[in-house]
Amino acid sequence: MTDSKTDKVKGTVNKAAGKVKEAAGKATGSTKTEAKGKAQQVKGELQKAKGEAKEKLKK
Repeated sequence: MTDSKTDKVKGTVNKAAGKVKEAAGKATGSTKTEAKGKAQQVKGELQKAKGEAKEKLKK
């Protein structure tokens, strides 16, 4: 798998895991877990954008 695709996949995984964490935090009333989930989603978005940028630079 190319570097750009790896970043995009990792970004998607981080975003999904973050959504699960956020939902778990909401369900348990843990604002800390909810915040960690939101942060992980942002990390996923940035990773995905990084992969897309790498892909565009190759063209």
